[in-house]
Amino acid sequence: MRTHITHALPLLALAALAACNGPRRVRERPIMVNGDRLPSAEQAVAKANQQGAREQQALVRSRDSVYARAVATCRGESCAYITRGEVALGMTPAQVMAATRTSPQAWTWRASGDAGVLVPRTAGMAPRDANGELVMVQFRDDRVQSLSFREPQGIRVVASPLDTVAEERTLARANALVKEGDDFLAAGDRARALDRFDRAAVLNGDDPHLQYRIATLLDQQLRPLEAQIRYQRFLNDERIRIIAAQGTANAQLAEAIAQARQRLIVLERQNAAAPATPPAAPAPSPAPVAPPAPAVQPVTVEVKVTPTPATPSTSPATPTTPPDSVRTP
Repeated sequence: MRTHITHALPLLALAALAACNGPRRVRERPIMVNGDRLPSAEQAVAKANQQGAREQQALVRSRDSVYARAVATCRGESCAYITRGEVALGMTPAQVMAATRTSPQAWTWRASGDAGVLVPRTAGMAPRDANGELVMVQFRDDRVQSLSFREPQGIRVVASPLDTVAEERTLARANALVKEGDDFLAAGDRARALDRFDRAAVLNGDDPHLQYRIATLLDQQLRPLEAQIRYQRFLNDERIRIIAAQGTANAQLAEAIAQARQRLIVLERQNAAAPATPPAAPAPSPAPVAPPAPAVQPVTVEVKVTPTPATPSTSPATPTTPPDSVRTP
Protein backbone atom coordinates (compact mmCIF):
# COMPACT_ATOMS: atom_id res chain seq x y z
CA MET A 1 0.00 0.00 0.00
CA ARG A 2 2.80 2.41 0.87
CA THR A 3 4.50 1.55 -2.39
CA HIS A 4 1.43 2.58 -4.42
CA ILE A 5 1.09 5.84 -2.53
CA THR A 6 4.79 6.64 -3.07
CA HIS A 7 4.44 6.12 -6.83
CA ALA A 8 1.19 8.13 -6.96
CA LEU A 9 2.64 11.32 -5.37
CA PRO A 10 4.80 12.34 -8.40
CA LEU A 11 1.85 11.74 -10.66
CA LEU A 12 -0.32 14.03 -8.56
CA ALA A 13 2.36 16.73 -8.62
CA LEU A 14 2.63 16.58 -12.42
CA ALA A 15 -1.15 16.78 -12.71
CA ALA A 16 -1.18 19.89 -10.51
CA LEU A 17 1.50 21.58 -12.60
CA ALA A 18 -0.36 20.76 -15.78
CA ALA A 19 -3.50 22.31 -14.33
CA CYS A 20 -1.60 25.51 -13.49
CA ASN A 21 -0.38 25.92 -17.13
CA GLY A 22 -3.87 25.91 -18.59
CA PRO A 23 -5.42 28.75 -20.67
CA ARG A 24 -5.44 32.14 -19.02
CA ARG A 25 -8.00 34.92 -19.47
CA VAL A 26 -6.58 38.43 -19.73
CA ARG A 27 -8.84 41.18 -18.45
CA GLU A 28 -8.05 44.15 -20.75
CA ARG A 29 -9.94 47.38 -20.96
CA PRO A 30 -11.94 47.41 -24.19
CA ILE A 31 -11.18 50.13 -26.73
CA MET A 32 -14.75 50.27 -27.88
CA VAL A 33 -17.90 48.94 -26.42
CA ASN A 34 -21.11 48.05 -28.11
CA GLY A 35 -22.98 51.15 -29.30
CA ASP A 36 -19.96 53.44 -29.64
CA ARG A 37 -19.57 55.47 -32.86
CA LEU A 38 -16.33 56.58 -34.52
CA PRO A 39 -15.83 60.32 -35.16
CA SER A 40 -16.07 61.41 -38.78
CA ALA A 41 -12.73 61.70 -40.64
CA GLU A 42 -14.05 64.14 -43.22
CA GLN A 43 -12.93 67.17 -41.24
CA ALA A 44 -9.39 65.85 -40.82
CA VAL A 45 -9.20 64.97 -44.51
CA ALA A 46 -10.51 68.38 -45.53
CA LYS A 47 -8.02 70.10 -43.23
CA ALA A 48 -5.14 68.08 -44.67
CA ASN A 49 -6.27 68.88 -48.22
CA GLN A 50 -6.36 72.59 -47.45
CA GLN A 51 -2.92 72.46 -45.90
CA GLY A 52 -1.55 70.59 -48.91
CA ALA A 53 -3.14 73.07 -51.31
CA ARG A 54 -1.56 76.00 -49.47
CA GLU A 55 1.86 74.35 -49.54
CA GLN A 56 1.46 73.53 -53.23
CA GLN A 57 0.60 77.13 -54.04
CA ALA A 58 3.63 78.35 -52.08
CA LEU A 59 5.88 75.95 -54.03
CA VAL A 60 4.37 77.10 -57.33
CA ARG A 61 4.96 80.76 -56.44
CA SER A 62 8.55 79.99 -55.41
CA ARG A 63 9.20 78.05 -58.61
CA ASP A 64 7.67 80.80 -60.74
CA SER A 65 9.81 83.47 -59.09
CA VAL A 66 12.95 81.40 -59.61
CA TYR A 67 12.02 80.80 -63.26
CA ALA A 68 11.37 84.50 -63.84
CA ARG A 69 14.72 85.45 -62.29
CA ALA A 70 16.53 82.82 -64.34
CA VAL A 71 14.97 83.91 -67.63
CA ALA A 72 15.71 87.57 -66.87
CA THR A 73 19.44 86.86 -66.38
CA CYS A 74 20.01 84.29 -69.16
CA ARG A 75 21.82 85.17 -72.36
CA GLY A 76 22.05 83.39 -75.70
CA GLU A 77 22.39 79.62 -75.46
CA SER A 78 21.52 79.54 -71.75
CA CYS A 79 17.92 80.55 -72.54
CA ALA A 80 17.67 77.70 -75.05
CA TYR A 81 18.98 75.24 -72.45
CA ILE A 82 16.38 76.42 -69.93
CA THR A 83 13.59 76.05 -72.51
CA ARG A 84 14.73 72.50 -73.37
CA GLY A 85 15.09 71.62 -69.68
CA GLU A 86 18.84 70.90 -69.80
CA VAL A 87 21.40 71.92 -67.19
CA ALA A 88 24.58 73.26 -68.80
CA LEU A 89 27.94 74.57 -67.66
CA GLY A 90 28.07 78.26 -66.77
CA MET A 91 24.50 78.45 -65.40
CA THR A 92 23.57 80.18 -62.18
CA PRO A 93 21.74 78.37 -59.33
CA ALA A 94 18.45 79.99 -60.36
CA GLN A 95 18.93 78.81 -63.94
CA VAL A 96 19.67 75.27 -62.74
CA MET A 97 16.40 75.24 -60.78
CA ALA A 98 14.53 76.64 -63.77
CA ALA A 99 15.99 74.00 -66.09
CA THR A 100 15.01 71.19 -63.70
CA ARG A 101 11.58 72.76 -63.01
CA THR A 102 12.24 72.71 -59.26
CA SER A 103 12.19 75.18 -56.38
CA PRO A 104 14.78 75.87 -53.66
CA GLN A 105 12.90 73.45 -51.37
CA ALA A 106 14.08 70.51 -53.53
CA TRP A 107 17.79 71.27 -53.01
CA THR A 108 20.31 71.61 -50.23
CA TRP A 109 22.86 74.38 -50.72
CA ARG A 110 26.34 73.98 -49.24
CA ALA A 111 28.89 76.76 -49.72
CA SER A 112 32.50 77.39 -48.74
CA GLY A 113 34.04 80.64 -49.95
CA ASP A 114 33.45 81.12 -53.68
CA ALA A 115 32.60 77.41 -54.15
CA GLY A 116 29.15 75.91 -53.69
CA VAL A 117 27.34 72.61 -54.16
CA LEU A 118 23.70 71.78 -54.83
CA VAL A 119 22.58 68.29 -53.76
CA PRO A 120 19.04 66.83 -53.69
CA ARG A 121 17.25 67.26 -50.40
CA THR A 122 15.58 63.84 -50.77
CA ALA A 123 17.64 60.99 -52.22
CA GLY A 124 14.62 59.10 -53.52
CA MET A 125 13.20 62.14 -55.32
CA ALA A 126 16.26 63.73 -56.90
CA PRO A 127 15.70 66.49 -59.48
CA ARG A 128 16.05 65.54 -63.14
CA ASP A 129 16.71 67.36 -66.37
CA ALA A 130 16.38 66.22 -69.97
CA ASN A 131 19.59 64.15 -69.71
CA GLY A 132 18.94 62.24 -66.49
CA GLU A 133 18.91 62.33 -62.69
CA LEU A 134 21.18 64.93 -61.11
CA VAL A 135 23.29 63.83 -58.17
CA MET A 136 25.40 66.94 -57.59
CA VAL A 137 25.91 70.36 -59.16
CA GLN A 138 29.17 72.15 -58.31
CA PHE A 139 29.54 75.92 -58.62
CA ARG A 140 32.46 78.34 -58.76
CA ASP A 141 31.65 82.04 -58.43
CA ASP A 142 27.92 81.20 -58.75
CA ARG A 143 28.48 79.45 -62.09
CA VAL A 144 28.11 75.74 -62.80
CA GLN A 145 31.57 74.16 -62.94
CA SER A 146 30.65 70.46 -63.15
CA LEU A 147 27.59 68.19 -63.18
CA SER A 148 27.11 64.64 -61.91
CA PHE A 149 24.41 62.37 -63.37
CA ARG A 150 23.26 59.02 -62.03
CA GLU A 151 23.17 56.38 -64.76
CA PRO A 152 22.81 52.59 -64.77
CA GLN A 153 26.57 52.22 -65.24
CA GLY A 154 27.40 54.61 -62.38
CA ILE A 155 27.99 58.33 -61.97
CA ARG A 156 28.79 60.35 -65.10
CA VAL A 157 30.62 63.64 -64.53
CA VAL A 158 30.36 66.54 -66.99
CA ALA A 159 33.22 69.01 -66.49
CA SER A 160 33.89 70.34 -70.01
CA PRO A 161 31.73 71.43 -72.96
CA LEU A 162 32.79 68.33 -74.91
CA ASP A 163 31.18 66.09 -72.28
CA THR A 164 27.75 67.54 -73.14
CA VAL A 165 27.89 66.46 -76.79
CA ALA A 166 25.70 63.45 -77.59
CA GLU A 167 28.59 61.50 -79.12
CA GLU A 168 30.75 62.10 -76.07
CA ARG A 169 27.97 60.98 -73.75
CA THR A 170 27.51 57.80 -75.77
CA LEU A 171 31.24 57.14 -75.69
CA ALA A 172 31.34 57.72 -71.92
CA ARG A 173 28.54 55.18 -71.42
CA ALA A 174 30.35 52.65 -73.59
CA ASN A 175 33.55 53.12 -71.59
CA ALA A 176 31.61 52.66 -68.35
CA LEU A 177 30.15 49.39 -69.67
CA VAL A 178 33.61 48.18 -70.68
CA LYS A 179 34.95 48.97 -67.23
CA GLU A 180 32.06 47.10 -65.63
CA GLY A 181 32.74 44.15 -67.94
CA ASP A 182 36.40 44.17 -66.91
CA ASP A 183 35.33 43.96 -63.26
CA PHE A 184 33.08 40.96 -63.97
CA LEU A 185 35.84 39.33 -65.99
CA ALA A 186 38.29 39.77 -63.13
CA ALA A 187 35.73 38.15 -60.81
CA GLY A 188 35.42 35.16 -63.16
CA ASP A 189 31.88 35.94 -64.34
CA ARG A 190 32.35 35.65 -68.11
CA ALA A 191 28.63 35.66 -68.90
CA ARG A 192 28.05 39.09 -67.36
CA ALA A 193 31.32 40.38 -68.81
CA LEU A 194 30.18 39.31 -72.29
CA ASP A 195 26.82 41.01 -71.72
CA ARG A 196 28.53 44.31 -70.81
CA PHE A 197 30.88 44.08 -73.80
CA ASP A 198 27.96 43.42 -76.15
CA ARG A 199 26.09 46.46 -74.85
CA ALA A 200 29.22 48.58 -75.18
CA ALA A 201 29.67 47.38 -78.77
CA VAL A 202 26.15 48.58 -79.58
CA LEU A 203 27.07 52.09 -78.38
CA ASN A 204 30.58 52.09 -79.82
CA GLY A 205 30.63 49.74 -82.78
CA ASP A 206 33.73 51.33 -84.33
CA ASP A 207 36.11 49.93 -81.72
CA PRO A 208 37.85 46.88 -83.24
CA HIS A 209 39.57 46.01 -79.98
CA LEU A 210 36.16 45.56 -78.35
CA GLN A 211 35.15 43.18 -81.14
CA TYR A 212 38.30 41.16 -80.53
CA ARG A 213 37.56 40.89 -76.79
CA ILE A 214 34.03 39.69 -77.51
CA ALA A 215 35.38 37.11 -79.96
CA THR A 216 37.87 35.88 -77.35
CA LEU A 217 35.15 35.42 -74.73
CA LEU A 218 32.93 33.59 -77.20
CA ASP A 219 35.85 31.34 -78.11
CA GLN A 220 36.47 30.57 -74.44
CA GLN A 221 32.80 29.71 -73.92
CA LEU A 222 32.94 27.14 -76.76
CA ARG A 223 30.74 29.12 -79.14
CA PRO A 224 32.80 28.75 -82.33
CA LEU A 225 30.34 30.10 -84.90
CA GLU A 226 29.77 33.37 -83.06
CA ALA A 227 33.47 33.65 -82.29
CA GLN A 228 34.29 33.16 -85.98
CA ILE A 229 31.90 35.97 -86.95
CA ARG A 230 33.44 38.32 -84.38
CA TYR A 231 36.99 37.48 -85.45
CA GLN A 232 36.07 38.11 -89.09
CA ARG A 233 34.49 41.43 -88.20
CA PHE A 234 37.60 42.42 -86.26
CA LEU A 235 39.81 41.66 -89.29
CA ASN A 236 37.48 43.53 -91.65
CA ASP A 237 37.45 46.57 -89.37
CA GLU A 238 41.24 46.55 -89.26
CA ARG A 239 41.45 46.35 -93.07
CA ILE A 240 39.02 49.25 -93.39
CA ARG A 241 41.07 51.32 -90.94
CA ILE A 242 44.27 50.60 -92.87
CA ILE A 243 42.64 51.51 -96.19
CA ALA A 244 41.23 54.72 -94.71
CA ALA A 245 44.62 55.68 -93.26
CA GLN A 246 46.37 55.03 -96.58
CA GLY A 247 43.73 56.98 -98.49
CA THR A 248 44.05 59.94 -96.13
CA ALA A 249 47.85 59.92 -96.44
CA ASN A 250 47.71 59.68 -100.25
CA ALA A 251 45.16 62.50 -100.42
CA GLN A 252 47.34 64.75 -98.27
CA LEU A 253 50.40 63.92 -100.40
CA ALA A 254 48.53 64.63 -103.64
CA GLU A 255 47.30 67.94 -102.29
CA ALA A 256 50.84 68.93 -101.28
CA ILE A 257 52.19 68.00 -104.76
CA ALA A 258 49.48 70.02 -106.51
CA GLN A 259 50.13 73.07 -104.35
CA ALA A 260 53.90 72.81 -104.96
CA ARG A 261 53.41 72.65 -108.75
CA GLN A 262 51.03 75.58 -108.65
CA ARG A 263 53.52 77.68 -106.74
CA LEU A 264 56.30 76.76 -109.19
CA ILE A 265 54.19 77.96 -112.13
CA VAL A 266 53.36 81.21 -110.38
CA LEU A 267 56.98 81.88 -109.45
CA GLU A 268 58.22 81.12 -113.01
CA ARG A 269 55.72 83.54 -114.52
CA GLN A 270 56.64 86.23 -112.04
CA ASN A 271 60.35 85.81 -112.85
CA ALA A 272 59.68 85.95 -116.63
CA ALA A 273 57.58 89.13 -116.38
CA ALA A 274 59.99 91.01 -114.09
CA PRO A 275 62.58 93.31 -116.04
CA ALA A 276 66.29 92.61 -115.72
CA THR A 277 67.85 94.94 -113.21
CA PRO A 278 71.59 95.63 -113.02
CA PRO A 279 73.36 94.45 -109.99
CA ALA A 280 73.42 97.00 -107.27
CA ALA A 281 76.75 98.78 -106.75
CA PRO A 282 78.52 97.86 -103.60
CA ALA A 283 78.17 100.35 -100.85
CA PRO A 284 81.19 102.67 -100.47
CA SER A 285 83.49 101.76 -97.72
CA PRO A 286 83.86 104.40 -95.03
CA ALA A 287 86.92 106.71 -95.37
CA PRO A 288 89.74 105.92 -92.99
CA VAL A 289 90.01 108.26 -90.09
CA ALA A 290 93.50 109.73 -89.49
CA PRO A 291 94.83 109.24 -86.03
CA PRO A 292 95.10 112.43 -83.96
CA ALA A 293 98.46 114.32 -84.20
CA PRO A 294 100.69 114.01 -81.17
CA ALA A 295 101.06 117.04 -78.99
CA VAL A 296 104.17 119.26 -79.73
CA GLN A 297 106.63 119.42 -76.88
CA PRO A 298 108.83 122.53 -76.44
CA VAL A 299 112.53 121.97 -77.38
CA THR A 300 115.34 123.91 -75.76
CA VAL A 301 118.37 124.73 -77.99
CA GLU A 302 121.55 126.12 -76.41
CA VAL A 303 123.94 128.05 -78.70
CA LYS A 304 127.43 129.03 -77.41
CA VAL A 305 129.58 131.55 -79.36
CA THR A 306 133.39 131.46 -78.98
CA PRO A 307 135.16 134.89 -79.36
CA THR A 308 137.90 135.25 -82.07
CA PRO A 309 141.29 137.02 -81.34
CA ALA A 310 141.53 140.66 -82.39
CA THR A 311 143.85 141.71 -85.28
CA PRO A 312 146.11 144.75 -85.01
CA SER A 313 144.82 147.83 -86.72
CA THR A 314 145.54 151.50 -86.84
CA SER A 315 142.27 152.44 -85.44
CA PRO A 316 142.15 153.15 -81.85
CA ALA A 317 141.43 150.15 -79.86
CA THR A 318 137.95 149.86 -78.67
CA PRO A 319 137.19 147.99 -75.60
CA THR A 320 135.31 144.77 -76.25
CA THR A 321 133.30 142.74 -73.90
CA PRO A 322 132.89 139.05 -74.21
CA PRO A 323 129.39 138.24 -75.45
CA ASP A 324 127.05 136.37 -73.23
CA SER A 325 125.59 133.04 -74.10
CA VAL A 326 122.51 133.32 -76.20
CA ARG A 327 119.55 130.97 -75.22
CA THR A 328 116.79 130.58 -77.70
CA PRO A 329 113.81 128.51 -77.37
